[in-house]
Amino acid sequence: MKLNRLSLVFGLAAFLVNGQAFAQHDHPDSGAPPERLGTVHFPTSCSVAVEGDFNRAVALLHSFWFSEAIKSFHEVAKSDPGCAMAYWGVAMSWWGNPFAGFRSPKALEEGKAAIEKARVSNAKTARERDYIEAVALLYKDTDTVDQRTRTLAYEKAMEQLAGTYTDDPEARIFYALSLDQTNLATDKTYTNLLKAASILEQELTAQPDHPGITHYIIHSYDVPSLAPRALDAATRYAQIAPDAPHALHMPSHTFTRVGLWQESIDTNLASAAAARKDQAPAEELHALDYQTYAYLQTAQDQAAKNVLEQIPAIGVRIQANAAGAAAPAPAGWYALAAIPARYALERNAWAEAASLVPQESHFPWIDAVTYFARALGAAR
Repeated sequence: MKLNRLSLVFGLAAFLVNGQAFAQHDHPDSGAPPERLGTVHFPTSCSVAVEGDFNRAVALLHSFWFSEAIKSFHEVAKSDPGCAMAYWGVAMSWWGNPFAGFRSPKALEEGKAAIEKARVSNAKTARERDYIEAVALLYKDTDTVDQRTRTLAYEKAMEQLAGTYTDDPEARIFYALSLDQTNLATDKTYTNLLKAASILEQELTAQPDHPGITHYIIHSYDVPSLAPRALDAATRYAQIAPDAPHALHMPSHTFTRVGLWQESIDTNLASAAAARKDQAPAEELHALDYQTYAYLQTAQDQAAKNVLEQIPAIGVRIQANAAGAAAPAPAGWYALAAIPARYALERNAWAEAASLVPQESHFPWIDAVTYFARALGAAR
């Protein structure tokens, strides 16, 4: 394995059987196999007629397929205008990837609008009202209150909700995700991450086909010293929800950290293809970034170059305000900077690194990748 000279930040249903609601749809007219998104059962006071569609939408949310989740929650609301929780789902989906540091003005506007619709829909239970008021904290006073303060308030609200409704596994799952969201990279005791993982691993025994549980276990262990603990979840997740592009990519977070390079290549090839089909360029670029890194670690330099040559045409299709896939727009811009830097530095191509051309992304931490690679190339 080559020496990693640039340490870049990674990462950035429709019927009932045996009482369980499965988040999958059949496509009888097309002859296509049933959609596979995993199994979710999220009881609400909404119409029984929309129960399967609501569960499917939550499954999409758990796999960070936000554009499809928004569409699905709106369809639920259209079928059952009194389903306040459909608007909760819209607000959760517009918040997007909880690990993203940037929320576009459109995302904040749409999220706030969904919360107001949820409130006026008069949720029929205290539990549902608590869910709605919890997500509202993420959007409260965005002009005057910083994002971390709001996410901490949401975490506390979800902790209280999970403690109040002890028969609600979804509350515990979303609480665990909120702990991951508020984790600080400077905390090397990993208090939040380990607490979240403990909650999720207990839930896994009861719901082995739940997409969010395995997904969030990977996130909970997504640091070098903990990554081996996520291997079981990493091998499960893509099998649970293979129709969700992010479920195909997310295992590579673990594979990368433990050096399973071919596994990372294979799963990111599938993820990039799924993102391409979904017209999600940032998600596609995110997968290609991991793919490139794995190619370079296995001396597949020509394969890495082939990826490098693809990325400009993909990058121009990124839409900053779109509600899209798991990877937000900045993750795509990051990949546009990181892939050329990786390609030069991992090959010790110092002149190539020194001649990289910075491209303004409006995010200094992204632009710094190119400047750092240029500096290292010039120094060598």
